[in-house]
Amino acid sequence: MGVKAGWQGRFFEDFEVGDIYQHPLGRTVTEYDNTQFTLMTMNTNQMHFNTEYAAKSEFQKPLVVSTLTVAIAVGQSVTDLTQNAFANLGWDDIKMTHPVFAGDTLFSESVVLEKRESAKRPHAGIVTVKTRTLNQDGDEVCSFKRMFYVYKKGAQQLEGLFPEGKRSLLAGTDLSED
Repeated sequence: MGVKAGWQGRFFEDFEVGDIYQHPLGRTVTEYDNTQFTLMTMNTNQMHFNTEYAAKSEFQKPLVVSTLTVAIAVGQSVTDLTQNAFANLGWDDIKMTHPVFAGDTLFSESVVLEKRESAKRPHAGIVTVKTRTLNQDGDEVCSFKRMFYVYKKGAQQLEGLFPEGKRSLLAGTDLSED
């Protein structure tokens, strides 16, 4: 018995060029997601929220706003890539390769392209990945390269983040088996 550490994410040392991470959580995009995201980002293109307008297009229905697709892809990758990152340094070569519609379920995977020590930050390194997102049918809907700073194991910036409880979690709990 005792405290068992939960998943802490990958550190700089854990990345190897050529590693592929299939990120574990799929995400079904809803009409509400699409409308809410267009409102939050002030995107006034009717192709994303006006069914009558979209019906006259070649797609015949609203498209999910592309920046939402990219945001979901980045979010899906956090567990595997950037749980211990402290800064994104850039996105390159973003491609939207297939339309996304409400009801599509998105899955993302990433490959490590490059890693290097930081010249200015001895507690961190820089990792470059390529991420692609697939829909439920296996169609690639987007891809991009991303570069980020990630902490090394033992970085003092990560020490002491979990607060000490004022009383024991086990206080008043009987763990004996009957």
